[in-house]
Amino acid sequence: MNQQQQQQIPRPSHAGEDTAPLVQARDLAKTFDVSAPWLNRVLERKPRSLLRAVDGVSFEIRKGKTLALVGESGCGKSTVARLLVGLYDPTRGGFTFDGQDAHAAFRGHDARAMRRRIQMIFQDPYASLNPRWLVRDIIAEPLIEHGILADKAALSQRVGELLQSVGLAAADMSKYPHQFSGGQRQRISIARALATEPEFLVCDEPTSALDVSVQAQVLNIMKDLQRERSLTYLFISHNLAVVRHVSDQVGVMYLGRLVEIADKEELFARPRHPYTRMLLDAIPKMHDTGRARTPVRGEVPNPLNPPPGCAFNPRCPHANDRCRTERPQLIDDGGTKVACHAIEEGRLTAAHGTANADANRASGFAAA
Repeated sequence: MNQQQQQQIPRPSHAGEDTAPLVQARDLAKTFDVSAPWLNRVLERKPRSLLRAVDGVSFEIRKGKTLALVGESGCGKSTVARLLVGLYDPTRGGFTFDGQDAHAAFRGHDARAMRRRIQMIFQDPYASLNPRWLVRDIIAEPLIEHGILADKAALSQRVGELLQSVGLAAADMSKYPHQFSGGQRQRISIARALATEPEFLVCDEPTSALDVSVQAQVLNIMKDLQRERSLTYLFISHNLAVVRHVSDQVGVMYLGRLVEIADKEELFARPRHPYTRMLLDAIPKMHDTGRARTPVRGEVPNPLNPPPGCAFNPRCPHANDRCRTERPQLIDDGGTKVACHAIEEGRLTAAHGTANADANRASGFAAA
């Protein structure tokens, strides 16, 4: 038995694992203390300031599928990503991976085995690669740290295989990151993430720093790798065209909470939540070139002082007194989960019509 076979990651078996979700987040929350220093608060008579970056997020992802999280900047998407890979400890709630409490594993003796199974692709390929290291060293680092390979010849062979799997040449391992374009650097980041043969990849806006033509290349590589390796993705983006291209399910976040989660086709064809509708209305429509786009109204409230009730109520045209006082919970509406009093009370039904069909075509065209 060779060294790589000896270091195989333990895979616990569970009854019904073919049907159980691989990833389950339950009431996941993260609060940051952003208060001024204690003496300043005493002198200025100010209370502590708490930022609820993520406030009770729950979702599931089945093996080999992609859940995309979308929303405006500051809604908590990247915080969810960091919670799932163990960079942050949750303030409340938990995350189960393949039937195991992932955060307990991150803190225990199984931390290394769990981290091998869960990896992350970061947003900025210019910042996430060490400019002083050769590509060989960058990709080999997780192999060495996790004790998968130690022999130099075996490391070089494995690094070359990983580079080829993302469309680069094995000879590129002897170059530095600055010798590559942005898209090529992100491919190097993907190769590094794949080094430990993970099952779950958390992708935090992996194409947002790239040109549109390069985005399509990187996304196609990620989809091919998913098919070949049965990878499971959490894909974070603010670009609905990209989300339309890569996801199986879509979750819409607003001010730290999920307001809607649905299958991709259902969400784009029949959006429920008013915020989701605003996001889709803002997409350029191929057949409405003479009509002005509908902007997303208003500004995101201060997350340090969110409005009572539904956080979206100051921007929502359908808000009533209940919306301003009572926070809505996710309810099932024909297979779509939505947090909206207007939907629950029947004051608002799922949106239909050619505008959404045009948005679908525009989204598919932009990401193809």
